This record gives sequence, structure tokens and C-alpha cells, in this order.
Amino acid sequence: MLLSISTTHQSAIDLSYLLHKHPDRVQQFNLSFGKAHVFYSEASETRCTAVLLLEIDPIGLVRGRGKTGFTLAQYVSDRPYAASSFMSTAIAKIYGTALNGRCKQRPKLVETPIPLEAQISALPSRGGEGLIRKLFEPLGYDVSTRREALDSQFPAWGKSRYYVVNLKSEIRLADLLNHLYVLIPVLDDDKHYYVGQDEIKKLLDRGQGWLSTHPEQKLIARRYLKHRWSLAREALDLLAEGTPETEDEVEKREQEEEAVEKPLSLHEQRLESVVELLKARGVSRIVDLGCGEGKLLRHLMADRSFGRIVGMDVSHVALQKASRRLRLDRLPPMQRERIELIQGSLMYKDERIAGFDAAALVEVIEHIDPPRLATVSRAVFEFARPATIVVTTPNADYNTLFETLPAGQLRNRDHRFEWSRSEFQEWAIGVAGRYGYKVSFQNIGPADDHLGAPSQMALFDLEMDSRQTALVAEESES
Repeated sequence: MLLSISTTHQSAIDLSYLLHKHPDRVQQFNLSFGKAHVFYSEASETRCTAVLLLEIDPIGLVRGRGKTGFTLAQYVSDRPYAASSFMSTAIAKIYGTALNGRCKQRPKLVETPIPLEAQISALPSRGGEGLIRKLFEPLGYDVSTRREALDSQFPAWGKSRYYVVNLKSEIRLADLLNHLYVLIPVLDDDKHYYVGQDEIKKLLDRGQGWLSTHPEQKLIARRYLKHRWSLAREALDLLAEGTPETEDEVEKREQEEEAVEKPLSLHEQRLESVVELLKARGVSRIVDLGCGEGKLLRHLMADRSFGRIVGMDVSHVALQKASRRLRLDRLPPMQRERIELIQGSLMYKDERIAGFDAAALVEVIEHIDPPRLATVSRAVFEFARPATIVVTTPNADYNTLFETLPAGQLRNRDHRFEWSRSEFQEWAIGVAGRYGYKVSFQNIGPADDHLGAPSQMALFDLEMDSRQTALVAEESES
């Protein structure tokens, strides 16, 4: 099977820099299912075409599968000849640097839309030409197809489900590769490997910036995840959760909550309490989970005792705002090295947030749907596993004292719930016991004799026998 990528960008030969493949050499790569070759059918200043040729070993595909009995389909199939998830895997392995949008030699060109044309041979489409157009045209491509005959010598046998597909657009190379990576197996409606939870993260990573607004996102999620409905539902929920907001929407939502709490200066008290607590624990490396626009990060940056600071949020818009709030582009080099902003979801095990002294979830958990809290708890308490975890959340008991808050209404329209003191303590004690932490509680803000303080904080400290407790917790949950 062949994938060719061409450009007429001036200078067209720069495509070789973006792909990290030399135009004067034929390069061969060994893959677990066969071999791949990259060569250039043309390479000049005016036009350049790189070709990825995939040779799949059909015998190798079934070798080592055990005694499952002989079936002819094991040896007579379209897999060596049709564009499928094998091609997606080859794109990730061979064009991985371009797929991730990196190029040291041409860093500006990486972010520049250039005229690109991709041709895919023998692309199966379970949905015909109509589905090919439904998937690629909303992404801005001019699409042309040619449907292959079942057998050119016997036209009466009719047409096959395989197409030669041409895609043209002025687009970033990384975007083109990500579109192909996701949509080739979607059209084929199959994958050559087991589809598990980690495939959700691949889909969201490769679909970043386009999948959340694609009109066929449900079909894409369902087919990409091999019709595993629970995975598809989770992926679609996460897409909705991470749907980009405008900065005005983010600002308006946050201002609504601050307006309710403003008479108490509660937000500043909350941040100051967290910083003081972390300093008292001697924390040096801290990750702010759900960092939003960076208000806690700004307090942490102001104190030199925090040597390594990472802020993570699911919202790209919020991270952009945090970057401007912290003036990251103007910081001196030594200061800039102290802080990093990353995009990510607490629904996944993420190695980037492991190994820190402390993690902070400041007014985060109430934005998470209650059924997902168990998954988030595992990501933070079991996998990231910092020595100290600080969690703050509104105290619902106190809400009746806010004059501007109608009865029964939450402080922020994005909140999924707001817990009373007893509900928060029950959750925190349960999580601490399952994952080997001890927990204590503190009030934030002026406390009412009967209703408590307006905000509540739980401080989790890792205990010495935590690893064994975590294993027991995992077995009981499963």
C-alpha cells in the first residue's frame, strides 16, 4: 500500500525537513508486521513528493497466534494490500516527529499551512465515497476518488470497496498526518490490534483541535474504538468536557463565582491558605491539577522556595490565558525553567504528573461528574502519588449565607455538584483509606457557628505502607 504526500510550497524540498527523511536516499524500516520504505518520486524546488510504501508480511501476521485452527482467511485477506490501521501505525513510527509537529531545521514552517496533496491507494471505505467525503471535506480538503474494480480483467464482477483517494488542502503537515492517522482505520472500520482504554487518549491527542467540532465525531469515536461502546461514550464525554471555550466565556463563568464570594475575598484566602500549607510541608516540586488561568501558579511563582512548578488543565484556552497571566514569554531564563504548562485530563494515568512532592486540586473536583471521581482519584492518588495532596471545594452548607445566590443554585454554572461538610469528609476519608493516605481538614474563610466556613480543604499525607494499601484498593475496585 502507498501513501504519497506532495507539495508545491516554495521551496518544495523543505518537505524533506518536515518529514525528517533525506530526499536522496531510499530508507527502509523494520516494523513488527513487515517493512516500510520511504523514497521521493520527485524532489525539486517547485514540487516534492514523498512516498511511504508499506510491505506487510501475511505469514508473519498469523505466526505465533497459537493453535487456533486453520482458516483460509488467515492467509487470504486484503491486509497486505489495503490501507488500514497498519498504515496509521507506520505513520506514527516513521513520521512521528512530523506527526507531533516538531522540526528543528524549519520550526516556523511547522506552524505554516502549505499546499499539500495526499494520495492513498486501496483505501477501503465501509460507507463508500459518501463517507470519505463526510470525513475529509469538513476538514477543508478537496476530495477526489477513484473506485477500484474487483478484477480489472472481469469488469462484470463490479466495483470493490477500495478507493484511490486524493486529498488537497493548504494545511499544516502535522494536521494532515493526524487526520490520516485517525480516519484511515475509521474508514476501514477495523484495527489489527486490541483496543483498550489507552486508545481513548490516542484519539483525543490526535483529534485535538478538530475532532470536537467534526460533524461525524460520534461515528469517528465509535469506529476508531472498534465499536466498544463504553470507550466511545467516555471519549465523547471527554470531547464535550474539553470543547474549547472562548476567553470571554471562561472569564464570564469565573466572574460569576467570584461575584458571589467577593464580599469575603474568599478566592485570595483560598490561594494563600494552599501556598502557606505547601510551604509548611517543605514542598519544592508542585503540580497544580486543573490550573485554569494560573491564579495559584502566580502565587507559587512569587515564592522561590518552589523550585519546580507544573500547571495542567484540559482547556487549551485556559492554558493560553495562564501563559499570558504569568508572562511566560518575558520571564528570565532561570525563572522560565521553573514552570511548565501542559494540557491533559485527570481521567488518565499520566506520567508527566508523577514524581512531585505535592499536587493541588483547588476548586477542581466540583467540576467533575460524580461517576468519574473514582477514575480521577486513581489518576491522582494511585498513579501520580505525590507525598502531599491538597483539595479545596465549596462548602454547600454555607451557601444560604450568600445574599446574591438564589436558594438551591450552585456558585458556578459549571459545577456538577457542591458538597456539604459531611459529604466532603466522607469522600476524603474513603479515598485516603483506599490509597494509603491520612487526611486532615481545615476551614477557609470566616466560619459560621452552625454552617462552617465558606470553603473547605482536605490535606492528604502519604503513609509509609501506602503501596500495599494501594494494591488492595485496586483489587477491591476491580
